[in-house]
This record gives sequence, structure tokens and C-alpha cells, in this order.
Amino acid sequence: MRLVLLAAAALAIASTASAQPAAPLPLRGVVTQIDAGHITVRPKAGKPVTVDLTPDWTVQVTKPIAVTEIKEGSFIGTSEIPQADGSGKSLEVHVFPPGVKIGEGHYAWNLRKGSMMTNGTVGKVTVGAKGRELQVSYPTGQRKIVVPPKVPVVQITGGTRPLVKKGVLVFLLAFPKPGAAGSLITGAVAVGENGAAPPM
Repeated sequence: MRLVLLAAAALAIASTASAQPAAPLPLRGVVTQIDAGHITVRPKAGKPVTVDLTPDWTVQVTKPIAVTEIKEGSFIGTSEIPQADGSGKSLEVHVFPPGVKIGEGHYAWNLRKGSMMTNGTVGKVTVGAKGRELQVSYPTGQRKIVVPPKVPVVQITGGTRPLVKKGVLVFLLAFPKPGAAGSLITGAVAVGENGAAPPM
């Protein structure tokens, strides 16, 4: 299963896992332990997972913004549920920093059963009966995405390592570590502003 990279965090993650054939593990949960080279995260279900950290690992912060901040030309990622009419209904939207385009496309995601991830450039933006409607384009196609009221919308911003500590809610993509069967590694960790959980 192909999975999207979060934001600027994705740049670090992508360099960590370039040429990796296996799909990454999206990991969401609470930090139970962290040191210079490892992070342990306890998900909502299942046992804690320990992931190696690259020496240059980075921290990204998801900052809530108004849906009106999504403009024509914005590059976004959105976890969405496909609708019968071929559109997607957003569960969350994350806006990438200017100039960052990662994970373009439409593919399986696991935020919720049946969810997909769409990453692409926003074209026409309109206000519809069910929320803000975005035309999102990527190299292999285009989708209409409807963002209902009260769906989390965040901007990806830079952060510092001290933000990632025991008890904090995080999101990361853990890749199989080359030459180390069963081991995982990441180059970036995302946290929410003021302790909130990253929505993706």
C-alpha cells in the first residue's frame, strides 16, 4: 500500500527511504520513550512500536488554519472517503509549505476504514451545499474534494526536537530499515500545535 508523506516532514522521510520497495507504516500515538536514536510510540490499539531516528531527523508542527486559507495553487494532502458520485469527502486536510510537493496522487490510506489519500495542487475553489469544494489535480488525474464544515485543516510548519517528548501525540511514517530485518526508521516526526494530535 502506497502511503503519502506528511509535509515538509515528508522530505526528510523520503530521503530516509529512497528506493525502499516496501510500504511505510503510518504510526499514530503517544510517545512513551525517546532518546538520541530511537522513539517508541504507543498506538491506540496494539503494542508500542520502536522506530530508529536518522541522525538528521526533523520535527514538523501541524497548525490549525481556516479552510479559507486553501487557495488556488495550494498543494494539499487530504484523507478522504470516496463518495458515490466520484468525489471525495475530506476527513482532514493538511496544507504543505510553499514549494513542497510530495506524494502526488490518489491511493489507499488508513486513517479510517475505506479511506484514501489525495495529494495534489488545488485548482478551482467554490462553496457548495456540503462545504468547500476543491478541484485537486495530480499527474495521473483530478478529483473533486468536498471539505465539510469543522473538518480539521492544518498548515505544516517547522518545529524543534524538544517538542517531541514522552506523553506527546505524534504521527510518523516508519520505513523498513535497509539491512535490518524487522527494524523501522524515520527521518521526521509530526506533532500538533499545543499538544493536539496531528490529524492525518
